[in-house]
Amino acid sequence: MDVLVTPRLILEPITLPLVEATFRGDRAAIEELVHAKVPDAWPGRALVERAFSASLEHIRADPATRLWGDRLIITKSDVDGARIVVGSVIFHGKPEGGVAEVGYGVEERWQRHGFASEATKVCVEWALAQPGIAGVTATTPPWHTASIRVLERSGLLRVGIEEHEALGEVLRFERRR
Repeated sequence: MDVLVTPRLILEPITLPLVEATFRGDRAAIEELVHAKVPDAWPGRALVERAFSASLEHIRADPATRLWGDRLIITKSDVDGARIVVGSVIFHGKPEGGVAEVGYGVEERWQRHGFASEATKVCVEWALAQPGIAGVTATTPPWHTASIRVLERSGLLRVGIEEHEALGEVLRFERRR
């Protein structure tokens, strides 16, 4: 999977060695793999399992499917000239029905800088250019205005409302080829 680049960001593919280092809590290995500083509050095993909806064993069984399109959001440089991991964009695995589901997150310190919108838009465009992908979808709670803006800036349109078992009512967004 190719690295994607925007004016301010590098979108580095999430690989099995990176996931394994994250599960181990091995910050040095993570930073070596991505050539960037990792935030102090970098996700551990619990957050990774929740974000990926999969255990390490499940990811190891089929990393190409499970990590399809997933990328770290890395700044090209900060005031010190270092690259910094500020978040991630994930697709919940390679879609079987031609519609990918995107999710994203940015570390609190780096929110409100447009990084989520910039990264998500490029990742959605990448997904739509892949063979067999007809659309990209996402959900967000109706009160989460920042997330709604990220989806709109990424070209997704609101297509409905549905119930989520953990979040309650969520808005469904979609972008088609």
